[in-house]
Amino acid sequence: MSENQATHGIKMKDRIGYALGDTAGLLTFALISSFLQVFYTDSLGIDPKKLVMFFLIARIWDAINDPMWGSFIDSRKPTRYGRFRPYIFGASIPLAITALLMFTDVPMVINNLFGTSLVWSESQYLIYAYVTYILYGMMYTGTNIPYGSLASVITDDEIERSSLSMWRSIGAGLGGLPAQILLPMMVYTTLMVDGKEVKQLNAMKMFYAVLILAVLTVVVYYLHFKFTKERVTLPPKQKQENFNVLNTIKFLLKNKPFLSLCGASMLLIAFQMYTQTNYNYLFKNYYGKPGLYSLVTVCTYLPMAFFIPFMSKFIRKFGKKEICAAGLGFAAVINIIMYALRFTPLVENPYIFLVLVFLSGAGQTFLVLEIWALVMDVIDYQELLSGRREEGTSYAFFSFTRKLGQTLAGVGSTSLLSLIGYDVSNVDVGQSEEVLSRLYDVTTLIPAIVLGIMFVLLTFGYKLSKANLEKLHSELDAKREAE
Repeated sequence: MSENQATHGIKMKDRIGYALGDTAGLLTFALISSFLQVFYTDSLGIDPKKLVMFFLIARIWDAINDPMWGSFIDSRKPTRYGRFRPYIFGASIPLAITALLMFTDVPMVINNLFGTSLVWSESQYLIYAYVTYILYGMMYTGTNIPYGSLASVITDDEIERSSLSMWRSIGAGLGGLPAQILLPMMVYTTLMVDGKEVKQLNAMKMFYAVLILAVLTVVVYYLHFKFTKERVTLPPKQKQENFNVLNTIKFLLKNKPFLSLCGASMLLIAFQMYTQTNYNYLFKNYYGKPGLYSLVTVCTYLPMAFFIPFMSKFIRKFGKKEICAAGLGFAAVINIIMYALRFTPLVENPYIFLVLVFLSGAGQTFLVLEIWALVMDVIDYQELLSGRREEGTSYAFFSFTRKLGQTLAGVGSTSLLSLIGYDVSNVDVGQSEEVLSRLYDVTTLIPAIVLGIMFVLLTFGYKLSKANLEKLHSELDAKREAE
């Protein structure tokens, strides 16, 4: 790269623009963890047993699709708009369309709009779910792989990258607000069954809500494209025509910090999607207050507001790895306490449960805020190992493991629902006491175990401590100057 080319010095416009990328993506992606399974079981009437294979097949293909797309991007020459930005905006329109289709109860929408009497069988709904969900996953990959790679070429400064990571988390939080806070108060219909109020997801309300979110998705992605700038270019000796994906994979497998971070991130996304889905079932069925589900997001992300002003100081003093690992250990303990409430009368109080969700969120906050900065660090370590900058493929394989986390969450959640005896035919009258007790158990104990494993991975497997990271950047700077 030339001496007069700025590789850092980002402005607020860069931070906001980068954050908007995840805001746009999460406007629809957050719907999956919050509503997709409930939509399939309670609105479309698909048996949870059949959804186990559905999520397994769809998400494994979704995961495989990531490295393919990342390798394609790394093998292309940069355009006048950059290496990554054009792909992000280009895939945004089909992403929005497939998101709407994914949450469309076709017979209900057609019948409501045209006064017909179309009826689909469970098999027809299941086939439609396969097609629309897989298409959405491919389009989300089309935006997310270049978006995740983008941060490493916006700046090469460690503190600025931490700032981008925090702003990405803020953007993701804003993007998830409609699905996690607004929609739970808007898309349910209250039914009276045997003198008791029962909340039922309204597919028509869901359709109109997702239609609005789909339009917003395209608008916000456009703003992201306009506000961001790529500063870090490829090493002078690197030629795209010499790209070899097998060689890249070989170095990734030698990159132990990369592998450890992949494992922790896979479990993080599995934890987030599993808890979001199961908390929806928990507040709807166990507590009988689906509207309170909107407070779960508030309690999970509110700690960010407290910690963001101090993150740079924490990083300089303790290091990214150190504070993330400590936070995960604390969150694991809180989730064990959540499960222990099961044996006390306090378990009946949903507000005590929400307080514990807040404390768990406080522990998770450090990794949630810094995960993308950690990704940029392991990509830098990859460059030190291989001598090439291949952000697309590196991030794609990282994303591949996160998609495996989504698969674990989807398959695990649906399998456990089936195992505990959740009956979709009883959504209008409620589940048995035995099923509700089991629901509480699997919603609290499984997350505690997952958080404990994440703590071990970061503490003992991720070797880029504060001191080691300083050494890495010194060696990389010297290598770049020599080139």
